[in-house]
Amino acid sequence: MKKVIDVVGAIIIKDKKILCAQRGREKSLALKWEFPGGKIEAGETPQLALEREIREELASSIAVTEKFEETVYEYDFGIVHLTTFLCQLIEGVPKLTEHQEVRWVEPNQLAALDWAPADLPAVKKLGVLKL
Repeated sequence: MKKVIDVVGAIIIKDKKILCAQRGREKSLALKWEFPGGKIEAGETPQLALEREIREELASSIAVTEKFEETVYEYDFGIVHLTTFLCQLIEGVPKLTEHQEVRWVEPNQLAALDWAPADLPAVKKLGVLKL
């Protein structure tokens, strides 16, 4: 049986655009786009994990506002249970520490990026939102 990996993703909204992050060349799912975030550690709530991950990955602070989407996707390396949350950037300018690139993208332009499969349901749902 494959390992289940609980992860969180931040849908960070600023000026009616959404922050998208491209995975590095050396990582699994290389160069795929994703909502920044990561694994939930033991004893963490999803919201605390997301705040920690954004501090570590982007040197920024966020306010997690509400759960947006839950997705389960089976990759070759395990089963990812992704919960995405709507978030506001409260401090910092996102810096590249783990990602190849970050972009602020309008919701109706999200589908033009090559997304990791687990992120696609949230991308589709966001594409029709009016921010």
